[in-house]
Amino acid sequence: MKVSLKWLKDFVDINLPLKELTERLTMSGTAVSGMKVLGESWENIFVGEVLSVDPHPNADRLKLATITIGPEQETVVCGAPNIAPGQKVAFAKAGARLIDPQSGKPTTLKPATIRGVVSKGMACSEKELGISEEHTGILVLPPDAPLGQPLADYLGDIILDLNITPNRPDCLCQVGVAREIAALTGQVLRLPPLDYPEEGPPIEQLVSIEIWDPDLCPRYTASLIQGVRIGPSPRWLEERLLAAGQRPINNVVDITNYVMLELGQPLHSFDYDRIGGRKIIVRRARDGEAMTTLDGTDRILYSDMLVIADATEPVGLAGIMGGALSEVTPQTTNILLEAANFNPISLRRTATALKLRTEASLRFEKGLGAELAEVGLRRATRLIQELAGGRVAKGIMDIYPGKKGPLTLTLTTAEVARLLGMEVGIERITQVLSSLGFLCRQGSTPQALEVTVPYWRTDVRQDDDLVEEVGRIIGYDQIPTVMLSGEMPRHQPEAMMALKERVGDILVGSGLQEIIAYSLTSRPVLDKVSPQSHRFSASVVKLANPMSAEQDCLRTTLRAGLLSALASNQRHETGPIRLFEIGRVYLPRVGDLPQEREMLGAILSGPRQPLSWAARQEPLDFFDAKGVVANLLGQLGVAASFEETADDGLYPGRRAAIVVGGQEVGVVGEVHPQVAEAFHIRGAAYLAEIDLAQLAPYTVAVAKYQPLPRFPSIFRDLALVMDSGVASQRVQNLIQAHPLVAEVVLFDVYSGAQLPPGKKSLAYRVAYRSPSHTLTDSEVDRAQRQILERLAKELGVTLRAQGQTGRP
Repeated sequence: MKVSLKWLKDFVDINLPLKELTERLTMSGTAVSGMKVLGESWENIFVGEVLSVDPHPNADRLKLATITIGPEQETVVCGAPNIAPGQKVAFAKAGARLIDPQSGKPTTLKPATIRGVVSKGMACSEKELGISEEHTGILVLPPDAPLGQPLADYLGDIILDLNITPNRPDCLCQVGVAREIAALTGQVLRLPPLDYPEEGPPIEQLVSIEIWDPDLCPRYTASLIQGVRIGPSPRWLEERLLAAGQRPINNVVDITNYVMLELGQPLHSFDYDRIGGRKIIVRRARDGEAMTTLDGTDRILYSDMLVIADATEPVGLAGIMGGALSEVTPQTTNILLEAANFNPISLRRTATALKLRTEASLRFEKGLGAELAEVGLRRATRLIQELAGGRVAKGIMDIYPGKKGPLTLTLTTAEVARLLGMEVGIERITQVLSSLGFLCRQGSTPQALEVTVPYWRTDVRQDDDLVEEVGRIIGYDQIPTVMLSGEMPRHQPEAMMALKERVGDILVGSGLQEIIAYSLTSRPVLDKVSPQSHRFSASVVKLANPMSAEQDCLRTTLRAGLLSALASNQRHETGPIRLFEIGRVYLPRVGDLPQEREMLGAILSGPRQPLSWAARQEPLDFFDAKGVVANLLGQLGVAASFEETADDGLYPGRRAAIVVGGQEVGVVGEVHPQVAEAFHIRGAAYLAEIDLAQLAPYTVAVAKYQPLPRFPSIFRDLALVMDSGVASQRVQNLIQAHPLVAEVVLFDVYSGAQLPPGKKSLAYRVAYRSPSHTLTDSEVDRAQRQILERLAKELGVTLRAQGQTGRP
């Protein structure tokens, strides 16, 4: 938001040095992010007067202008078509720094001989002064411009660039900022006049207005000015628009922009004679309805968009942009002026859908007070009558279905002291709030106030907001600094937070890198994660007002973010990629807020080791991912098994469910090729996803000391033949179930010509150990027979070969 210091001085006296003013504004919440000094480089440029204009003796298109700046005068060569005797102009003497119109770069003016005539100065255009891009003629100053005054003193200004927070639409205007300055400096705010003579017929006889959708338009006001003259705006108005970054168009349109910048109320002017049926209808658009906006773009509208229509068709997009059918042109003589209030949510959705953001829509989106509409309308009507002539119809049209009474809050000195940490007297509170426009009355006790919130402060909704106003105007730097007092609160351990930190540390130690993906995604992306069952996209939490179609719902799995991150990294990396994320997924619940579950996701891809002469380039496989999971669970002290799963996002035969305490807490496996292709992933990728909320109860057990075994182990190798569909984990679990078995390790897998079709051979090394004595060979033989009998009975396993490796 750009504000002109010269313009601000119309509303409030500013006596502070510029540095102190900007510091106070920033500390009060209206941050000054930058400033531009207009006229800083205008040395040797003065207000001059054209005494005479004579033909150039050697050029038809050039003239000789004699210009005085008071004590001295010069005859200079000028090619501007609009130069004339008696004009006040910006005269630059030799040595002045100007903008070269051709290159756009600063240059120093030097005496020059042009077609045989020496010229030691120049009458400047706006572009040469750096005011605007206008270069068709010289800048003509008002007749009352003081002759000989440095142009920097006459036209110079300081433009402040303010960062206005979204909750303060009242500061998106000059008066709003001036009110802040008045409150901060103790000055009195001066408001612009709103009165004007009404000499035309009653407006009700000339136009009718209907609001069909009051939920989207709580108030609509309009005035009518007949017999106006469309033309250029006066110089002072153009200067102020340019200072605020607006391009002057014509007097009527410029006035609507001027009042928006001055008071914060967007307005729109219609050519009254081009409004069908002399009727304005505020309604929802019809699906597929078309209109052409002022920027010349044909737009297709939908039923959730609000339009301003005449008796037959739309003539404007409510609060965003007018239509070409009712545009004000140089031939316009009668103006219907609109000032309204619109639903900010609906308007923002329309502007987003049409990709059409304007200065008006930016203000409406932040929630303007409905009472501001009449103020802005009367101010603009006065200026149009003053600068464009015409007669104003009696009265205004004011349709106000959403009228509400002002909000009144109770504020006590005790509440101020509680929140600010310092005592503030009732008189000081009253003075601060009154300076901001709040109406303060004595409350039920001497230390209480009944405070009525002004219409422009739509952000104030509770007494805490009033305390904030008191604090920021007094100055947060005035709040005394005190040491903490009282007993420090006891540390409350947060088990889930501690688990997440520990899991992250373990995975980083395993060579993985942590990522943070967006919690927002879309159904099509979730569909790609589970292409057959669509279980992650079947039920999602939809956003009421999404910023884009790609982020219109909350994620139900971490997989989409991990897969997208892997694909992105593969475009830049050739080595191993190991990523993990710890975050929440959001599972919808009927009639309640979504369930937020803490999840862990990890993904691995690429070679097992970086490129090196010392190691072969082998790709990662399922067992690398399983090993990461096993290491994590082992360090957490969790006993887990890996069992079959039907997860359709993982490749059959290379996927497993992670089971802890008899319940599935996650999965690990190779990403299904169909999923990998959907995310544009090159090569095989291995994914793990664990529900930390389900895992957490198994990680809180206190670790117990276990002494080293007193007695040695005996090792036996078993080669077992079984059906190809029998899982190794089931075999290992049955072997491990024997009380004398201390450890089981699978060390070989074989399937081939030496085995019957549909069979495979798994070789295990089994460690036998007793906690009470040294085992004998006969005890081990008996235990092994028991194991083989159970394997044969339950899984149909037969012994292929066995061997004894002895004691360690």
